[in-house]
Amino acid sequence: MLEPLKFETYHGGAREEGLLDFSASLNPYPPEWLGEVFERAKEISNRYPYYEALEEGLSSLIGEDVTVTAGITEALYLLGVIVLKGKKVVIPEHTYGEYERAARVFGASVVKGPNDPEGLSRIVEKGSIVFFCNPNNPDGRFYREGELKPLLDAVEEKNALLVLDEAFIDFVQNPESPDGENIVKLRTFTKSYGLPGIRVGYLLGFPEAFRSVRMPWGIGSTGVAFLEFLLEDKFRHLKKTMPLIWKEKKRMEKALGVKSDANFFIKRVGDARNAVEELKKRDILVRDCTSFGLPEYVRFSVRRPEENDILIETLRELGF
Repeated sequence: MLEPLKFETYHGGAREEGLLDFSASLNPYPPEWLGEVFERAKEISNRYPYYEALEEGLSSLIGEDVTVTAGITEALYLLGVIVLKGKKVVIPEHTYGEYERAARVFGASVVKGPNDPEGLSRIVEKGSIVFFCNPNNPDGRFYREGELKPLLDAVEEKNALLVLDEAFIDFVQNPESPDGENIVKLRTFTKSYGLPGIRVGYLLGFPEAFRSVRMPWGIGSTGVAFLEFLLEDKFRHLKKTMPLIWKEKKRMEKALGVKSDANFFIKRVGDARNAVEELKKRDILVRDCTSFGLPEYVRFSVRRPEENDILIETLRELGF
């Protein structure tokens, strides 16, 4: 008999209708061409979704070879197939829980370490796999190349592999991203385009290896249609909407006494589960950070101004 693995993680995002959802950290402004994406998806849904030409186009747009995946989650499991089996995996203490889950699924041993690059660098072992989220989830801290240097040096010296999750890098003002032979970078469009259901992301690094184990037709007709319009858009949507998010982020920082380099914040509320329930009574959903190892904190995203006003007022009313 097959037995389930006894390891679970909780992800943000409303599971019921009618809630003002701050738990999923997404761009609140969908692209103007979204309706056309779904129309195009209907047109091509009667054929197998080959997307090699679109992958080449995305590589040209990005400026280096990419491997298209069904979001970052598929990328993590491709890593499992290629490198995680039997390896030692180093993960920061307070970060995205799916790293640990994927590692354990593939029989890797997990070592937890400090959240900062310098502290994490001290426990990197020869041939190990190191996961680092930049900006980090859930606190939104972004580390620039100079701050990452101790970790980059340790990875190179120990011939380890750094898996750099840059899922939220599009939300960072003036971002930096290191290059190196021992680095794999994970990125996604589901956050920056506010479309988590479409499941389109990509990997940077070792394209031949990842393409050799990638599931065929992984992103479906909707993902293919999205990529077609994305290549036409050439990231104009991001250039248009990110300044709106940055403006609101600064306003929320001032109003709530929080700080982040990404499009979300964590805030200490005492008992996260209680705070989530109290806010839910007001039809507002935030993320309980207990699964990140932070049971006194909640996480919430930057949404549109009128929605952020509701959250700010409600948090004040509840004494959070």
